[in-house]
Amino acid sequence: MSEGKPLASVSFLAVPVLLLSLLMASLLLLTPTKPAAADCGPVSVVADGNTKVDGYSAEQLKNAAAVVGAGKALNLSVKGQTISIMVALGESGLRVLDYGDGPGPDSRGLFQQRDNGAWGSYTDRMDPTISATNFIKALQAVPGWELLEPTIAGNKVQRNADPYHYQKYWPEAVKIVQALSDGKFSVEGSDCGIPGKSGAGDDYPWKDSPTWMQVGTGSAASPLGMFYRECVDFALWRVNQQMGSTSAPFKFLNGNFRPDGQGLGSALTWKAGWDAKGWPSGKTPRVGAVVWYSPGTGGADPQYGHVAVVKEVKDDGTYVEEGYNGNPPPDDHNYYTRTVKSSVPSAFLYLPNQEENK
Repeated sequence: MSEGKPLASVSFLAVPVLLLSLLMASLLLLTPTKPAAADCGPVSVVADGNTKVDGYSAEQLKNAAAVVGAGKALNLSVKGQTISIMVALGESGLRVLDYGDGPGPDSRGLFQQRDNGAWGSYTDRMDPTISATNFIKALQAVPGWELLEPTIAGNKVQRNADPYHYQKYWPEAVKIVQALSDGKFSVEGSDCGIPGKSGAGDDYPWKDSPTWMQVGTGSAASPLGMFYRECVDFALWRVNQQMGSTSAPFKFLNGNFRPDGQGLGSALTWKAGWDAKGWPSGKTPRVGAVVWYSPGTGGADPQYGHVAVVKEVKDDGTYVEEGYNGNPPPDDHNYYTRTVKSSVPSAFLYLPNQEENK
């Protein structure tokens, strides 16, 4: 993030309530019909013995196919099937291990399931299909698991010490499921998008809409009640997307986000809005969390501040930030990404399905 150059993120809305209501009604009526949703249900294994995935043996892929097949039998969504592969990668590297580790010397199998009666017999735990079936049934019993980050959902079942242990295995899990199945799905940037995962780049629905500076404030409000292509509108789109609301009428709007009736407003008020809603915040970046810069912090606009979204968290104390209207003219009001030190923003604003390591 450049120093001494304020982020171009005025990002506020000054449309009177009545005018905004009429405008919103018009926008909703004029919104094109949304295409049919992608099929996010379970996928079937269509791979044969010749299928290859770089870095994985035939035995590992056979085990992965058993996991995907178990998910299909239990009508598990493609997200759940991918979580199951992710956890098996994180626990055993997709190998049926006949040994445990220090914290769990009695752990066995693909999912390193303990000999505590919850996971069946030794034979069950060493069987890829049975062990996967037992893991999936436990996953399906977690309340709201589909709204959790994949690594958090897996941890709710496995209960290992680090809830983010599985995060690094997610990209490989996606690759394996796509290779083993018909490949006609996407878990990024679509209706199958994963809550907590920040889409696939610039999937903002109104990227070609005129800004308020081009057409005036009366014609520049998006269906979310913010100005098109401002930092706050993109961030609120991500919030909706991650909470499963990807088309109008959207669940979270500028006018209804806060329970006290106040508008969410400019970037300046987002932390207060988050607090009013009772949603958590902290100092640790998490994928999908809103990045909040108070006015002047880290080069943000000295009057209104700035908001963005965490796209990726790196191991070196930095994260990749994505957003809109974070560059000076002539590249303002466009999508951007940049790598930022985790200590720079004022706070990270978490969705209810995100957790911060304590």
